[in-house]
Amino acid sequence: MHVLMTADTVGGVWTYTQELVSGLVRRGIRVSLVSMGALPTPKQTAWMEGLPSLNYLPTRFRLEWMQNSEQDVEESREYLEALIREVRPDLLHFNQYCYGAISPELPRIVVAHSDVVSWWVAVHGEEPSDSPWMRWYRDTVTSGLSSADVVVAPSHWMLDAIRTYYAQPSIGMVIHNGRDPALFVSDASKENRVLSVGRLWDAGKQVPLLLDEDQSVPVDIVGSQKEPREGNGRTERKVVRRGVRLLGEQSQRQLRNLYGSASIYAATSRYEPFGLAPLEAAFSRCALIANDIPVFRELWGESAFYFRQNDGTDLARSIRWLSSDPKLRQKYADAAYERACKNFTAEKMVDQYKCLYKNVTAAERVA
Repeated sequence: MHVLMTADTVGGVWTYTQELVSGLVRRGIRVSLVSMGALPTPKQTAWMEGLPSLNYLPTRFRLEWMQNSEQDVEESREYLEALIREVRPDLLHFNQYCYGAISPELPRIVVAHSDVVSWWVAVHGEEPSDSPWMRWYRDTVTSGLSSADVVVAPSHWMLDAIRTYYAQPSIGMVIHNGRDPALFVSDASKENRVLSVGRLWDAGKQVPLLLDEDQSVPVDIVGSQKEPREGNGRTERKVVRRGVRLLGEQSQRQLRNLYGSASIYAATSRYEPFGLAPLEAAFSRCALIANDIPVFRELWGESAFYFRQNDGTDLARSIRWLSSDPKLRQKYADAAYERACKNFTAEKMVDQYKCLYKNVTAAERVA
């Protein structure tokens, strides 16, 4: 089988792509991978070494959620149509909505990783105001979802969101994101320390909740502190809390060590269709303290310790409680690790996608 897949190099979608493509190729599936957005760094593509049946094609086309992306989206559609005619894949797997309507002669899967409207509602409490660009964006997403043979989401919450704000897919299903547990250390010596991963400037990640109160134990925050602004340079948040270290962006190896040494992970997001960072922390046997939002309840159930939704004071109380009780902390760490190993491994994710590919292509041949 030959799959043509699109991806982008921003954030968790690239990590998801790495796990999925690596697993598919090792299972004998040929993949042509087209990335959009910024060109990846050599570190971002190092995982491709040793995958001979992977054909990687990086591009600079702007992503559909970016302002003024209309022309890039149209040009990238034309590029993909020509590429499909050239490489002749058996199936199309799009990690962007805007390509769901192209090449109707082939089976098409669209994966709903996130979207502008559900992000806006989670952050602002209401849908975004009408504008020409927003109308274009919503029409583009709706068209892609409606045209796909199957729409996949990483959580039921995300699948419900696209049904609420865009369209009812012909077939919608949930395949959880996954990571390889072997990439993380679950038996390292732990420090009584909190780790959180997320861009400080991203209101959806809501990492500054950790700065609302003085914390009872040291806190490390990983992620960009600077927000890119077109034409205005970059802005940086100031931190005044003692005991909080802003570590900026870290390599995978550095992050692995930080997960391994932290005893608690703070999942502060108010918007998170899945959340790879909490999963990586769980595989590192960190106790999860999570914002009490539906998607975290869905994914982690009773294996996480929840703080009152979007409440920095209750987050500090939860950290104080868990950090002062080693037995309780270990109980939650073990529960998160066991749940992650049962539900969210890369192997399980790849097997489910391989099964889906087989079923969709078989249905296409019968039709």
